[in-house]
Amino acid sequence: MSDSPEESFGLGLDEPPQPAKAQPYRVLARKYRPQSFAELIGQDAMVQTLGNAIKRDRLAHAFLMTGVRGVGKTSTARLIAKALNCVGPDGNGGPTIDPCGICEPCRAIAEGRHIDVVEMDAASHTGVDDVREIIEAVRYAAVSARFKVYIVDEVHMLSKNAFNALLKTLEEPPAHVKFLFATTEVNKVPVTVLSRCQRFDLRRIPAEQLAAHFAEVSRKEGVEVEPEALALIARAAEGSARDGLSILDQAIAHGEAGVSAEQVRAMLGLSDRGAIRRLLGLLLSGDAPGALAALRNQYDLGVEPSAVVRGLLESVHGITRAKVGGAQDPAQSAEEREAYSDWASRLSYAAVHRLWQLLLKGLAEVHQAPMPLEAAEMALLRVIHASELPDPAVLAERLGSGEAAPAAPRASAPAAPAAGTTQRAPATFRGLIDFLDANGKPLIAQQLHDYCGLVRYDPPELVVRPVKPLSGDFARDLASALKAMTGTQWQVTASDEEAEPTLLDQEKADKEKLRQSVLEAPLVAAAFDAFPGAELAGYSLEDDDKRSG
Repeated sequence: MSDSPEESFGLGLDEPPQPAKAQPYRVLARKYRPQSFAELIGQDAMVQTLGNAIKRDRLAHAFLMTGVRGVGKTSTARLIAKALNCVGPDGNGGPTIDPCGICEPCRAIAEGRHIDVVEMDAASHTGVDDVREIIEAVRYAAVSARFKVYIVDEVHMLSKNAFNALLKTLEEPPAHVKFLFATTEVNKVPVTVLSRCQRFDLRRIPAEQLAAHFAEVSRKEGVEVEPEALALIARAAEGSARDGLSILDQAIAHGEAGVSAEQVRAMLGLSDRGAIRRLLGLLLSGDAPGALAALRNQYDLGVEPSAVVRGLLESVHGITRAKVGGAQDPAQSAEEREAYSDWASRLSYAAVHRLWQLLLKGLAEVHQAPMPLEAAEMALLRVIHASELPDPAVLAERLGSGEAAPAAPRASAPAAPAAGTTQRAPATFRGLIDFLDANGKPLIAQQLHDYCGLVRYDPPELVVRPVKPLSGDFARDLASALKAMTGTQWQVTASDEEAEPTLLDQEKADKEKLRQSVLEAPLVAAAFDAFPGAELAGYSLEDDDKRSG
């Protein structure tokens, strides 16, 4: 046995080095907290205002940051504390909108250990005694910093007495003191406090900026994330960078080799968009059994009924945006855009708005119902059955014109026309209008005549371009009437394609052309020359026709 103490205690020089202690994992929301105003996304107006105030030495003594969760309120307060107390790498710098991040005050504030920067959570320090400590401390100068800074998070949680105790100090604080307040509920902050602060409303971060930010974070983390997955995470974050980073953190842990859009949908409990589009197609076609089966299939896959209804609402919103020509949603696939564009061309604004209202009401019922699946089924059935009812505006027009209101639809499918009761479709568009008028549909005939330009007439297909808004059920009612009269399933479409003038406009043009020909007749022209200021009150060509005969 060796007498060497090093060998006895295992301290020989040939002992292998010990591995470095592993650093604890930090979640992305903390790891990528903004350390400079340049890293603060989505708040350019506030940064510009603060920068100008610092340059011109017009700094307020109290700032209030308000906004939804995760947009950077507390981070902004810490950045302001750094900007006010930064001394630069050489120790001779002054307040700046671009703190160096390497001087002792910057590093101490970033690490939360600066003695002159006091951060207090008002949610756990609500009483007047907590505020009294601040009031007593502000009388003393800063120990090592340029300004003594008090950051109060969720300031609206302070009690009424605490606010009252703070008012005098907040109005006339010593020159070396700055107050930085952050809150998500600014309406709960007394007006007397608001009037003593310079207020900054931090806006929700746009989804496009969030997606770009998450893409940069993913690159730094060495993780491949599909662009569509980033768009889904940005949408789910609802303008909050912190929420989005938390979701991204979870998605990275959920995936094995990168993060796909399907993984994000599964993780967030979102329904498959393709399945939602198929379900919407079933609703629009009136297929009740198919719609209920599709809903049950999503439920069996683990998708909550409320998520299905929300997906339908998103689809209806997508159709509306496609109809008005809105900007494209980066979270939409090419198939979605094509489907929305197709539906937008075939659905009227009235139909889309009615669909939205029915689904919105259904979503509220699903949230409140003790049986969400059954409530979702009833909501979908209501959408299908409501689509079969006539539009209220059409009913009002029918009643006003004396036309009888249609009978309530039966529960069973309508029977096919009896043999021998069908008629051949007219050969021309004008003939179709006369055909409708003669078979008890004068209102539809008049609307076709006055307000619809012909795009294509190829029975049983009719494509028209309305020149004024018609009821949302106009095309469906016309197709139903033609099927009842001809025994053939018609496809009636309202389109924005180039069309002929309406028959009414054509008749007006023919009448004006005839009037001009009368005015240009030699006898009429001579009469106008003999009687200046005369007007053509009326005319008849019957006598001329008899003479020519």
